[in-house]
Amino acid sequence: MFVEKSIDLDGRTLTMQMGKVAKQAQGSVWIRFEDTIVLTTACAEEQAREGQPFFPLSVEYREKQYAAGRFPGGFFKREARPSEGEVLSARLIDRPLRPLFDEGYMNETQMICNVFSYDRGCEPGPLACCAASLALLASPIPFRRPVASVSVARVNGRLVVNPKLEDLELADSEMVVAATRESITMVEGESGEISEQEMLEMVRFAHGHIQRIIALQEEILSELGEVAKWEVPKAESDQDLVRNLEAQAFSAVDEICLIAEKTERKIAVKELSERILNPFVDNGDEDRAAEAARLLDEVIHDRMKTVMRGNILEQQRRLDGRDPAEIRPISCEVDILPRAHGSALFTRGQTQALGSITLGTGQDAQRMDGIFGERTRTFMLHYNFPPFSVGEVRRFFSTSRREVGHGNLAERALKRLVNTEEFPYTVRLVSEILESNGSSSMATVCSGSMALMSAGVPMHRPVAGIAMGLVKEEDRVAILSDILGDEDHLGDMDFKVCGTRDGITAFQMDIKIDGITYEIMERALAQAREGRLHILERMDEAIPTSREELSPYAPRLESVMVPVDKIGMIIGPGGKMVREIQEATGTKIDIADDGTVTVASDDGEALERATAWIRDLVAEPEEGVTYQGKVVSITDFGAFVEILPGREGLLHISEIDWQRTEHAADVLKVGDKVEVLLQSVENGKYSLSRKALLPKPEGYTERPPRSRGPRDRGPGGRPGGGPRQGQGSRDGGGRRGGRRPRN
Repeated sequence: MFVEKSIDLDGRTLTMQMGKVAKQAQGSVWIRFEDTIVLTTACAEEQAREGQPFFPLSVEYREKQYAAGRFPGGFFKREARPSEGEVLSARLIDRPLRPLFDEGYMNETQMICNVFSYDRGCEPGPLACCAASLALLASPIPFRRPVASVSVARVNGRLVVNPKLEDLELADSEMVVAATRESITMVEGESGEISEQEMLEMVRFAHGHIQRIIALQEEILSELGEVAKWEVPKAESDQDLVRNLEAQAFSAVDEICLIAEKTERKIAVKELSERILNPFVDNGDEDRAAEAARLLDEVIHDRMKTVMRGNILEQQRRLDGRDPAEIRPISCEVDILPRAHGSALFTRGQTQALGSITLGTGQDAQRMDGIFGERTRTFMLHYNFPPFSVGEVRRFFSTSRREVGHGNLAERALKRLVNTEEFPYTVRLVSEILESNGSSSMATVCSGSMALMSAGVPMHRPVAGIAMGLVKEEDRVAILSDILGDEDHLGDMDFKVCGTRDGITAFQMDIKIDGITYEIMERALAQAREGRLHILERMDEAIPTSREELSPYAPRLESVMVPVDKIGMIIGPGGKMVREIQEATGTKIDIADDGTVTVASDDGEALERATAWIRDLVAEPEEGVTYQGKVVSITDFGAFVEILPGREGLLHISEIDWQRTEHAADVLKVGDKVEVLLQSVENGKYSLSRKALLPKPEGYTERPPRSRGPRDRGPGGRPGGGPRQGQGSRDGGGRRGGRRPRN
């Protein structure tokens, strides 16, 4: 059945369509917002795999280059593995959907979102999330509540829904919000030190538009009619065995929940499991032992969840003994890596992050290509989560989606505080998680902020991050500051908030229940601010502000502004001149289109030589100035001397010395360095004198000038200096004419 409905969303049309394309998928939705089009499909296996321990949901989001009329980069000219941006968009779709499937549903489920058309009108990811919700609701997959997502930006004080890219470039705050009709399920974004109330205002604005999109989904579903959903089979288990395991485990688990240290708790759980399961193993019934092991894992997990949540709600006591708002002990240290350009170690409880800074030039910037166009990234943060950080053994694969997501959040928290106008370096910040027991991404923000300041990167203010948790049982609510890994796993919320003393810079909220109210969100933000200020105080004890000096191992940069029409003189034909400067001085040179030439080197003398060379290339010779020149050719009437790169003048034979010179070759030879005075500039020709810089001999008598014959004339029969025959007027790259060579 074909159904199509539209609504007006802030002056632009949003259309959702079903029943025309991809009809063999169990659910498919074609969503269009102006000229941006996304197709989202939902498919699932009808049966779960036997013994499946978790919900295998995968979300694949792809941006087709043809959507924006672009060719993919690379040799093969086709889309390959997902970019970092596509991975982040997939996560923003996965997180609001996952909690809304029926409890116990374990069938393998796959959502595929393809961007087929793109007009730069908005981010396509939130559109894909809206389409995913409708595709699931219209399918037999047990997903029963609609959810929708929008992006919001604040541009010149005005809130804009699904902002255009040009709006995002002007925005001081931006976020993606997902919600059901009643409550918020996910928030993620960055901002320019906004207040908690300003953030809530943006969330409320987004929720108003989300409710209209949900109404659109419900209108389409009403026309489709009721869809039969798969029933989630109830797990059948031996209840006598379950009761037996509970009787043996409950009291021991209650005691384990009083152990404050994570590793000790883990060991205690392992010992308890072995003690209970050993009799089953000794009996030799492998099937019975396997069933007991599976059920015991569930019994221990569920009991720990019940006890942990009960202790928090009833006794205000957390797993490690803290009060709900208490922060774990913090230690901070800078300059822990002697050769890095900046480094810091941040430890909070059993979570530890090592941040290191590498400074580079514009050539080290990351060039990114996609449907949004080509972009350059000069500030990047990479987050690594090795298995030893949680005491595990795991094979190394490519960067995980979790690592990409955590790194992106920390990068967004820090990048707005770096003063890029005063700091022309490319900055790479790497966070190595050395220990993890919750909030490792927020530890990355703290270590990264201190590492940046230790490297001398100019930051407006230091930034800290904190992860907030939630335990909610009906009307009883507890908000937890600086959550542990088990509190994240067994709790109802993971709300990460980053910022300075003046305001919030980045945030990410995931909800594991249906959603939360604005009152809970407001309380969590207020408690997060208190925790953030406490952490910033501890960080200030290690390093309060950015250093004035860079590391001795960091490259030094010097910028030279040159006229745009003279960039070609520095580049040279085919890049010959810039390569020559770099090879001769060992420096790196980056040339911007606005005429900014940046030279980088860790050798001060080489830096000075390269910048002097560049200045000479674009300098205009001035009358009355003395130059250290180089003899490039000798003629019967004198010598041609290069006084600046690409600038040659005539040193007439009469201006070589006070004594009469019969042949220039008697005094000079090609390659000689000679000091000369620029006496005059006429029609682009430079007349030089060497003798004007020599002491006049005592008793010297002026002789009448020689009459000039044909041999004394310059090229083309013209007297005086200027370019040699056939040379023409040259620019610094040795090219005729004014055309600028390509870089």
